[in-house]
Amino acid sequence: MRLLGRVAALGCAIGLAVGLYGVFVEPGRLVVRSINVEVATWPRSHRPLRIAFLTDLHVGAPHIDLARLKEVVRRTNAAKPDLVLLGGDYVIHGVVGGRFVAPKPIAQMLANLSAKHGVVAVLGNHDWWHDGHAIRRAFESVGIKVLDNQALAIRNGGQTVWIAGIADDLTRNPDAAGVFSRISGADPIIALMHDPATFPDIPKRAAMIFAGHMHGGQVYLPFLGALITPGRAPSRHAYGLIREKGRIMYVGAGIGTSIIPIRLNMPPEIAIVTVGVNSSKQTQRR
Repeated sequence: MRLLGRVAALGCAIGLAVGLYGVFVEPGRLVVRSINVEVATWPRSHRPLRIAFLTDLHVGAPHIDLARLKEVVRRTNAAKPDLVLLGGDYVIHGVVGGRFVAPKPIAQMLANLSAKHGVVAVLGNHDWWHDGHAIRRAFESVGIKVLDNQALAIRNGGQTVWIAGIADDLTRNPDAAGVFSRISGADPIIALMHDPATFPDIPKRAAMIFAGHMHGGQVYLPFLGALITPGRAPSRHAYGLIREKGRIMYVGAGIGTSIIPIRLNMPPEIAIVTVGVNSSKQTQRR
């Protein structure tokens, strides 16, 4: 009986320690993940494109205030990306312990992001639940291009690459087919969306897809994966590099938290994804 009591006490202590780590430590970490993705359809005439992907900032959630966002911007710039993509959910909505931060100061901090091809964003469900139009105005006033079922061409090494920004699945009417139909020619297209639920609707012409929303479940357990995921997307699309049905998608872990401010085995992440034909598939975290 004494042994069972000691085992139970040890189990409770371990559970408490893990819980405290998940609430007070891991959400305050910041990992830079570098991924090189070989895309068979990437034209040999186009040089690889180095993309910094930030998503689900949720500024105002515990561990992510404007000072922390400044550090995210600094470390993103240190990676010297060609392009920065923002995957939506910049504000908070009901997170425990959070303090709302208005869109304008968030936009002003993100204006410090530096990349030769600029910063391109889509909006997420939390943004639209607040005021998507106001957030778009705040972002575009500082030079961040916001796409909502729209496409934008950039010139990379003298060649054209398209960014197709798809509207949010929960709050808008995503129209991937319509966006892609308006892009003529054979130049590569990178799809940017908030919610990976739209993944099956992205034409296979997309060279690469970026999505957020899932936070990797915030709690990601070995062998089990993400315990809870929001929206319509399957749990296998909760996080990471996914190759499925002729498409390649990267789902980011995000930076902030939603509802419950906990992260476990899923630290806040800046993803640096190099897309091109001469890339390896190695992944690094630092």
